[in-house]
Amino acid sequence: MEILDLINHGSRQLKNKKIFSHKLDSEILLSKVLNKTREELLINLNKKIDPTKINYFNRLISRRSLREPIAYILEEKEFWSKNFLVNKNTLIPRPETELMVEKIVKIFKKKKIYILDIGTGTGCILLSLLSELKTSKGIGIDISKKAIEIAQSNSKKHRLNHRTKFFRRSLNEIYQNKFDLIVSNPPYIRKKDIKNLNEDIKKFEPKLALDGGNDGLDVIKKVIYKSKSILKINGMLAIEIGNEQFRKVSKILRSNKFKTRYLVYDYRTNIRCILSTLEN
Repeated sequence: MEILDLINHGSRQLKNKKIFSHKLDSEILLSKVLNKTREELLINLNKKIDPTKINYFNRLISRRSLREPIAYILEEKEFWSKNFLVNKNTLIPRPETELMVEKIVKIFKKKKIYILDIGTGTGCILLSLLSELKTSKGIGIDISKKAIEIAQSNSKKHRLNHRTKFFRRSLNEIYQNKFDLIVSNPPYIRKKDIKNLNEDIKKFEPKLALDGGNDGLDVIKKVIYKSKSILKINGMLAIEIGNEQFRKVSKILRSNKFKTRYLVYDYRTNIRCILSTLEN
């Protein structure tokens, strides 16, 4: 079988399962199997494929047919122009979160700061920030031991382990340090709404990283409250929020002596991130 036949074969299988990106997914999975770029595939469409590779490709197509996200099948996801290791123990990095990273980099570009990343997952937020803020350092915490292992691997992969530390810790176990910047992409989906998420998300991504409690604000409230005692005065808290949570989160911030400084909008013009400073 040739490359073109195999791409079309995989694409048809995924299309039958109502997977919108069937053609692209088929090309990406074959690229993984052959260890080639998509571009290399597309200029070698008549190349014959070894039967063992065909079997491997079919196994990956079967996984995608069950709605398993491409990122988990490939065990990597691009974020901030870097490839991050991911697995089912970590949330898949989202392009919207890059908008928060972009804003923070602009604010702190020339400064040397100490950062805390709460619920670090893959470590992609902290590591992307430190790749730009060359004199800064940071720590990432997560309650998932397996997520921390992935974050540590990503730190080594991107050669940032001399400026980062990752710990399996809850918020309650951080009390001595004072940070210039706290970042968090916490769980913010209401418990009752999880059942309405896409199959790719609700069946495969860790519930721990999605479930924000009955009102979606359980973890957000904890992050804001805790940040008061571990942020330096005028230190900044950057927190990612869900759609239509802005008013409620703003109110919680105000009542905890935070002043909103910047808002980051996503690609659909929803407020995706609030950056606020701790007042005297």
